[in-house]
Amino acid sequence: MINVVGVFSESKNPQSYWNTLKQRLKKEGNESVTNCDKLKMLSSDGKFYKTDVADTKQLLRIIQSIPSPNADPFKFWLAKVGNERLDE
Repeated sequence: MINVVGVFSESKNPQSYWNTLKQRLKKEGNESVTNCDKLKMLSSDGKFYKTDVADTKQLLRIIQSIPSPNADPFKFWLAKVGNERLDE
């Protein structure tokens, strides 16, 4: 999640941005954050750390919650695909 948040938010500290976003979404009752699991993943320092992970549905909902111009093209694409599927 931190990598995705870092890309879309362009935050200099994606970990802090993710923690703040996660707390805000939890207060709003966002199920996507509540249901995020933690898996031990290999870090660049060669150690394993518990990291928030999400499935596709959770990930898309979280990206939609990121207030950033970098996320807008993805949000527009997602809306377009959703609209096309409704028209089928």
